[in-house]
Amino acid sequence: MIETADAEYDDTAIRFLEALWGDGYLSPGGPEEVDRVVEGLSLEGKTVLDIGCGSGGITLHLVERHGAARATGFDVEQPVIEAARRRAAGRGLSDRASFVQAPPGALPFADRSFDAVFSKDALLHVPDKDGVFAEIFRVLKPGGVFAASNWMIGHDSEPSPEMKAYIAAEGLSFAMASPARYAQAMRNAGFADVTVRDRNPWYREVARGELERLKGPLYTPVAAVVGAAYVDKNIRTWEAMQKVLDSGEHRPTHLRGWKPVG
Repeated sequence: MIETADAEYDDTAIRFLEALWGDGYLSPGGPEEVDRVVEGLSLEGKTVLDIGCGSGGITLHLVERHGAARATGFDVEQPVIEAARRRAAGRGLSDRASFVQAPPGALPFADRSFDAVFSKDALLHVPDKDGVFAEIFRVLKPGGVFAASNWMIGHDSEPSPEMKAYIAAEGLSFAMASPARYAQAMRNAGFADVTVRDRNPWYREVARGELERLKGPLYTPVAAVVGAAYVDKNIRTWEAMQKVLDSGEHRPTHLRGWKPVG
């Protein structure tokens, strides 16, 4: 049950976020944060699904750095899938990394297709948490693992005015929920050994540095690519985000769970 609005991540958004976070990365932390999400897991020779793959940097990293035999990137938006396919071809990895675009709904993969499912800061766009984890559970092989990072809210009550202001500034289809809500949805789907790891302290400081770079050395070169008005809008967004990171209401979090063998 992957649901989001159309074309939220267009070519301008891709160029802006990659300038901030690195080629092929549309969420923070780059390859180092991906490595933390899958820390302790062996993906060597495995089949991996990357949900919300964006422009493909993570999918290719799971092949190049972690030895996945085959990685499939999935996204509902066509512009990012096209960028990901170009990136895979440019690195000579089209035989090991493929990219699938499909409209919102059930995942377009057969039952028990993957040894591992990965997702990086994409499930916040999905309102139906129980539905998405039922789908992830379905496409995992028995004994398979789900490992993800996601942007969450620290509670399931009414968001604060500051959080509402931040979400409005983003202008994206955010459907944020708490770590507890995510963990419960995973257990409802059948996942075992569910673990949750808070990343607010890390991103609180990283985001502060991102904002400083946007206002400073990145402003002119990025504005030359996407326009000053676009950068100015995102500076305001980062300022709003910093408030809810500092308050603790915005809680980036790692998730992990296993599909039982039996």
